[in-house]
Amino acid sequence: MQEILAIVRMNKTSATKKALVEAGVAGFTAFKVMGRGKLIDDPAVVAERKDKMMSMAGADEQDAEMLIDGFLDGHRLFPRRLFTILAHDEDVSKIVEAIMSANRTENKVGDGKIIIMPMLDAIRVRTGEAGEDAV
Repeated sequence: MQEILAIVRMNKTSATKKALVEAGVAGFTAFKVMGRGKLIDDPAVVAERKDKMMSMAGADEQDAEMLIDGFLDGHRLFPRRLFTILAHDEDVSKIVEAIMSANRTENKVGDGKIIIMPMLDAIRVRTGEAGEDAV
């Protein structure tokens, strides 16, 4: 048994849910979380990201620019969605591929992370089933 944690962009939540269902995942949990990944060192990519975010900003450009700069320099956290999935060992690669397909973008940054961890045990509360049967 494995636990899969997938941290994805908020705007990819529906696509991720759909991909998990299509991959045959029996169930999963999703949380709203905040975080940030590795900072970008390429000034051209940072400028491109800033221009795109500024074009989406509302009326107060000065406040928007301060927030955007905070995101891009690592001082502010981004909203993300964290999916937790319990999986049988043989299903892990199919689930990971489904998550990657649903979340890969051309943005060159920020598409998310997938973490796979071994599980010691799981117990289904309703029936008392344990181990693989509970997944």
